[in-house]
Amino acid sequence: MESVQAIKQRFGIIGNDIKLNRAIEKAIQVAPTDISVLITGESGVGKEALPKIIHSLSHRKHGKFIAVNCGAIPEGTIDSELFGHEKGAFTGATQTRSGYFEEANGGTIFLDEVGELPLTTQVRLLRVLENGEFLKVGSSKVQKTDVRIVAATNINMFEAIEKEKFREDLYYRLSTVEIHLPPLRERKDDIHLLFRKFASDFAQKYKMPTIRLEDDAVKLLNKYRWSGNVRQLRNIAEQISVLEQNRSITYETLRSYLPDAGSNLPAVIKNQKSESDFSSEREILYKILFDMKGDLNDLKKLTLELMKDGNNGEKVQQENKTLINKIYGNESEIDYEQADEEDAMEILQIEHQKSSNPQPPVVEDKYHFAEEIEEEETLSLHDKELELIKKALERNKGKRKAAATELGISERTLYRKIKQYDL
Repeated sequence: MESVQAIKQRFGIIGNDIKLNRAIEKAIQVAPTDISVLITGESGVGKEALPKIIHSLSHRKHGKFIAVNCGAIPEGTIDSELFGHEKGAFTGATQTRSGYFEEANGGTIFLDEVGELPLTTQVRLLRVLENGEFLKVGSSKVQKTDVRIVAATNINMFEAIEKEKFREDLYYRLSTVEIHLPPLRERKDDIHLLFRKFASDFAQKYKMPTIRLEDDAVKLLNKYRWSGNVRQLRNIAEQISVLEQNRSITYETLRSYLPDAGSNLPAVIKNQKSESDFSSEREILYKILFDMKGDLNDLKKLTLELMKDGNNGEKVQQENKTLINKIYGNESEIDYEQADEEDAMEILQIEHQKSSNPQPPVVEDKYHFAEEIEEEETLSLHDKELELIKKALERNKGKRKAAATELGISERTLYRKIKQYDL
């Protein structure tokens, strides 16, 4: 069995972090077996190196090694890519095609971004893991394959399972052994080593002197969060190697290449709400709506009792004191006759605004008419209100909601008036 150091030299892995060494050790240990492996870690940490290590140290090393980026294949064609298809299986299928699992028979297949697989494809993959069987798209013939599966993902699989975007049984099949690669910000001592390696490689590639970081620039390099991990570090090293004339890189020069370097030290806080947060908010809103619905039903019940009891309003108030306090607060002593008069006043004011004569009755306060009312208004308040309600119902062909809107009162108030006047 090769040592960790020998493997790092063989595959060009830079770094001495204990977490990185532990991940490589696990890859070396599981390589001789055929168990499936799931590699986890953020995007850009170098997950693609471990499947190559596992394949090269296994008894399948003389077989094919096929790497598939599941997130880069459209959902409509991924089944065909992985399992193949028969001629005429779908539009454009002009000939029979072998899929990756058929081509990789006897070797290893690396499924990168496996968390992006559609649920239907996950079912097919689960069958391959369980008994090595698969069906081509458009075929009813079961085929066998002997493939070692190594998968990788940068998403939180437990969250994906909770959101029903990834099958739980498939997760446990894939993660017989799980290997986690740490992000670059957790490998502080390796950051400068990697930068120097990249700078040396680009100097040879572009035939120019190697760039060197000054001490304060090295400190900035180590403090930066590196959300893109090794991939981002390599990109920055290449930019500086190509663009900078001065090969000694200062703090300010390096900072100009780092996105949001000032706000990115030491960490970035993502201002995003998770779906669980929105779920909690929905539950609160539902509770409020149910409470409001209950209050409305109680109010309807109270109103109905007041209508039935007629002049026994005080009795109803006493029996429903708690409910009235809940709805109206401390104003439990409600003058229903005064409320009726207020509704009538609203009707009169709206009718006068619609009239060709723009002279409305003079109102002294909220509930009482002034003494100076024109002589032509000879009808009593009761008769005038009754007349206006009848006209509104006639104009709207008996539709209470439309009539109430025209009169400027609530449908509940209009319903009470219809009962009161026996219309």
